[in-house]
Amino acid sequence: MLDKLVAFALSKRLLILILTAILIGTGWMAFQQLPIDAFPDVSSTQVKLIMKAPGMTPEEVEARIVAPIETEMLGIPKQQILRSISKYALADITIDFAEGTDIYWARQQVAERLANVQSSLPIGSSGGLAPITTPLGEMFMFTVEGGGLSLEQRRSLLDWVIRPQLRTLPGVADVNTLGGMVRTFEVVPNNAQLAARGVQLNDLQRALELNNRNDGAGRLRAGEEVLVVRVEGAIKTLDDVRAIVITNRDGVPVRVGDVAEVQVGSLTRYGAVTKDGRGEAVEGLVLGLKGANARQVVAAVQERLIEIDKGLPAGVHTKVFYNRGGLVDRAVGTVAEALAEAIVLVVILLVLFLGNLRAAVLVAVVLPLSALFTFILMRQFDMSANLMSLGGLAIAIGMLVDAAVVVVENIVTHLAHDKTAEKLHLIYRAVGEVITPVASGVLIIIIVFFPLLTLQGLEGKLFIPVALTIVFALAGSLLLSLTLVPVLASWLLKQGAHSDPWLVRKAMAIYEPALVWSLAHARTVVIAAVLGLVATAGVYTLIGKTFMPVMDEGDVILQLEKLPSISLEDSVKLDLRIQQALMRVPEVKGVVARTGSDELGLDPMGLNQTDTFLVLKPRDQWRKPDKPWLIDQLRTVMQDFPGVTISFTQPIEMRVSEMLTGVRGDLAVKIFGTDLAQLNQLAGQVEGVLKAIPGAEDVITVKNDGVQFLQIKVDRLAAGRFGLNTDDIQNDLRAQIEGKQLGVVLEGVRRTPLVLRGGEAVRNSPEQFAAMRITLPDGRSIPLSEIAHLQRVDGPVKVDRENARRYVVVQANVRGRDLVGFVDEAKRAVASKVSLPAAYSIVWGGQFENQQRAAKRLAIVVPIALMMIFLLLYATFNSLRLALLVLTNVPFALIGGVFALWLSGEYMSVPASVGFIALLGIAVLNGVVLVSYFNQLIETGMDISQVVVEGAKRRLRPVLMTAMIAAFGLLPLVFASGPGSEIQKPLAIVVIGGLVTSTLLTLVLLPILYRRFGFAKVAVEA
Repeated sequence: MLDKLVAFALSKRLLILILTAILIGTGWMAFQQLPIDAFPDVSSTQVKLIMKAPGMTPEEVEARIVAPIETEMLGIPKQQILRSISKYALADITIDFAEGTDIYWARQQVAERLANVQSSLPIGSSGGLAPITTPLGEMFMFTVEGGGLSLEQRRSLLDWVIRPQLRTLPGVADVNTLGGMVRTFEVVPNNAQLAARGVQLNDLQRALELNNRNDGAGRLRAGEEVLVVRVEGAIKTLDDVRAIVITNRDGVPVRVGDVAEVQVGSLTRYGAVTKDGRGEAVEGLVLGLKGANARQVVAAVQERLIEIDKGLPAGVHTKVFYNRGGLVDRAVGTVAEALAEAIVLVVILLVLFLGNLRAAVLVAVVLPLSALFTFILMRQFDMSANLMSLGGLAIAIGMLVDAAVVVVENIVTHLAHDKTAEKLHLIYRAVGEVITPVASGVLIIIIVFFPLLTLQGLEGKLFIPVALTIVFALAGSLLLSLTLVPVLASWLLKQGAHSDPWLVRKAMAIYEPALVWSLAHARTVVIAAVLGLVATAGVYTLIGKTFMPVMDEGDVILQLEKLPSISLEDSVKLDLRIQQALMRVPEVKGVVARTGSDELGLDPMGLNQTDTFLVLKPRDQWRKPDKPWLIDQLRTVMQDFPGVTISFTQPIEMRVSEMLTGVRGDLAVKIFGTDLAQLNQLAGQVEGVLKAIPGAEDVITVKNDGVQFLQIKVDRLAAGRFGLNTDDIQNDLRAQIEGKQLGVVLEGVRRTPLVLRGGEAVRNSPEQFAAMRITLPDGRSIPLSEIAHLQRVDGPVKVDRENARRYVVVQANVRGRDLVGFVDEAKRAVASKVSLPAAYSIVWGGQFENQQRAAKRLAIVVPIALMMIFLLLYATFNSLRLALLVLTNVPFALIGGVFALWLSGEYMSVPASVGFIALLGIAVLNGVVLVSYFNQLIETGMDISQVVVEGAKRRLRPVLMTAMIAAFGLLPLVFASGPGSEIQKPLAIVVIGGLVTSTLLTLVLLPILYRRFGFAKVAVEA
């Protein structure tokens, strides 16, 4: 069949050129349309529910909101994990679905279940589905600066001018607004005046709710015309609020202005943003839609912000401090640069090995055409051009020319030695000679990458694009090698004498005596190879194991955790002091910190938690261009702030960790149980054990106790005696402290909340709060203490649940050692030192969990791939003996890979595993090329001793070319330094190291083994 393809190509040469031109045009168009991002979308199908319940404590939120919703959600099909966080006034519920579940179907299921349970949720709770974004959706962050505006004015600009315009852009899911003050019409009740006039707080509340609406009364006929009747009753100004009548006392109206102060205020704040140690700021955070093209979204946002800035008040502008586009450009640039350098190295090697510029160009033309072929298929499969998919091309660059190298090298040899035959026939014969080993070899390399297509979870999201691009590119290169290459060879290559180039002559001068000596001392060579394998097994045990090298995103986030009982104001003051200290580090250009919860509730932190985003100078301006060194400098600064727990992370790394485990960190130790106090105690013990293990860094348990609660126990008998019920008392107290939103005031397009809230004096003094007087239905008033007992108690910061079970987390990062070794030691230590009560359990998660899952999956599918390769080899040679002979190359290829990994100090990670898989394919390909030629020589009747010498010498050039081009194609990845280079480096090191031993043993050991084991089978066949 393949013979016919070559014959068709050579007989229809013009058609092949036209099809190539179509390939170039289509491929370029596909490349232009490819979405570009830094990473593949690693998020699972995830639906998030945000529920707000002003004034509720974490345990109340858990019992009254989270538990009913969880009970309703647990039966949804395809659901994998249900996680929830119950915090003060906020519930964050995350539902993970099975891979491949349609996001819109999942959201519909959740929305339907939420509607079912909505009626049983407390009155006053609100919320629903979060925007369709992913944990990697935070693409663009900016602050509103200048103009001397107050926090309230800047927040209003962001809410009502900037945000609506950005939300119209394609690919933008939402714009989160953080910091500043949300303007309100605030009604502050005067408790003394209320008592004096005998007005209850709920009377005031009802009056405000019932006097803020415009309505239509219908149509009124006036002669031949009709008048539309409109009744105006909506509040427009503060004076309108003051004029509302609450009730009549002895014929005298009691107005809102008589019993309350009406003013412009702000909503209760659950978080704040601070900047550069100078004060508070207002931040906008653009969330990208799931599947959106990051580069296009960022470019559109930048362009729109420039337009918006022109219409802002004089001196006011937006200032960007995080732009995903920068990371995208750097990450893609890293791979593109390595790709370009690899192509140059490959072309140089082709010229040196072939000694013929035309032949080198002929092989090199396969590289860009294979890439264009890949882009077409990537577009069809809805893949994006990112660090991993383009990395697949960079990895494959050396393998892409394998087929073309063997084909062109054989054509050149035939044209040099046969000057009389017709040229097209000669080319057809030359290609036909190598068509089987070439096709088998490429097919084998494609098969070895199939195990990557079965990876799950995060590792699958990262490495399936790598495998697919390699498979696409190799398929394209094989097709081109059997069609376009012979066609171009018929025009570019000439018949006639052709001497071997200098490099091949030198290689032959070294190889020939080495081969003769090896064949004469076969026992010594075999023993040395076996000893090498034994040494490799020993060295492998010294190599640490981890999931994935940490990618340097170029940005740093410093996470702070203070005492749980700290107020927002004091938390902000401490943040500003820390920022002033951080700004003294020369490499830090700016600091933007976010404390507490965001506006949408997507990141429900407590008032004691702060994410500090460090804006760094370009790396060439650092005193020492080394990120770990800089982090150590920042740690030194933070030693001046005892009692503040710190950890370091990066924007994407942080969100990916949260997505996978619900927490941040390399390792997450989850302790499941029922009693929060017991869980906190166990977490403290586990934290102490982890801190004592070498390599542990940033070991923290998110503080979950120590919050002070003022518990008010209503005396039902006393309340009933005064004509009060529990609900009325709770309503009054919530209005006094948290405030109650009673409606909105329309000011043009702006919707300003109308809020009833107690004065500063009551909110800032427990004593004044306790002495506050409650107005009775009969007009009298009594102090709160007469109907309730007030008591201070400790309570939780939050309640975490997973699949309806409570848990606490100890999180840790690992530095200076491998993750798996650290976890193994930690497991032993925890098992021996921490005693778990009945019904309590520990689960080890985080990056470690991913590593274990990937290792288990590869342990199953790699042997299956080897079996498939064996079957393909058997089909190629029709010989069990020869198939096994070629497969012996595989373990010997591992020798160099393992030693290279060990000497470089890299760990055995998923990228390194991918390197071994690639190495396996190249090693088998070289074995196929060599053994196929041995068989051809045997068929001519040549003696076996002469066959292994002549065959090995004749195939020295293609074997060396294949190995060296693959190795040099990956060399730029070893020395690359941009974002993402950390992921590609272990892979490149393994392949390059393995190719050294694999090539050496292919050229020396395989002839020995063929002479000893391959001969008997071939002789029988002959």
